[in-house]
Amino acid sequence: MKLIIAIINKDDTGHLTKDLIKNGFFITTLNTTGGFLRSENHTALIGVDDEKVSEVLEIIERNCQTRKSIIPGTMADFYPMAGHISVPLEVTVGGATVFVLDVAQFEKI
Repeated sequence: MKLIIAIINKDDTGHLTKDLIKNGFFITTLNTTGGFLRSENHTALIGVDDEKVSEVLEIIERNCQTRKSIIPGTMADFYPMAGHISVPLEVTVGGATVFVLDVAQFEKI
């Protein structure tokens, strides 16, 4: 048995959850916050049998695509002496960071 931990963009959670449930998988999501953009993410916990890992990874990839976004930034982030001049920054958001862990024991109580 494996535990898949996927850190995903909050905008991808609904589609991913529906697709996983439609394909017979169970998912628990936690609200989390990313450190770089300080924006809301969701962390998905998915327990699966070893032979189903690739299927879950395909579903995650299908539902969590990267995209470009413009965020407000300040020059102070890069040049402290510049003050708080607002500069829009283009960043890549979305996608998923995925960990697949072995589960030593699983019990549903």
